[in-house]
Amino acid sequence: MGTPIGDADIGRFATIAFRPVARYRMVPGKALGRFLEGLKEGKILGTFCGRCRQTFVPPRMYCSHCFRRVDRWVEVSDRGTVVTAVASYIEATRARASEPKIVGVIRLDVDDGAAAPSLFPGLLHFICGASVDDVVSRRIFGARVEAVWRPREHRTGSITDIECFRVVQ
Repeated sequence: MGTPIGDADIGRFATIAFRPVARYRMVPGKALGRFLEGLKEGKILGTFCGRCRQTFVPPRMYCSHCFRRVDRWVEVSDRGTVVTAVASYIEATRARASEPKIVGVIRLDVDDGAAAPSLFPGLLHFICGASVDDVVSRRIFGARVEAVWRPREHRTGSITDIECFRVVQ
């Protein structure tokens, strides 16, 4: 079980100042890699399970419902509906944000009539033009949105190739 350490014990132990140098190389995998390449081309890609009739965005290689391999890749619309949203006061760096950012889950439209929207909510992304009051009053819930893409020459194959989703009428 060990022996608990009290405040008086802290000075008895040696400390070493060490700053590790860690370099990471992440490999996105087949599904996420293809999804990111699609974003670079200005397309949002998902996968479709014919048995469950579900479209997954972000894509998966296996259906989360029936656990079989998905049947095909589909391109989905860059328009959708806000399922839920929050006001975030924290930057990506974990610093306190000077202005709150509205972050929501977007259920994208599926253009293929055979593919139903996934039961999984969709993409988590910024919603530009929305306010904290829109979240508190729940006005943003159910709002129609569309992607605001970075200019083609500035896309890198990252989720940030979509700058945000803006509310449309």
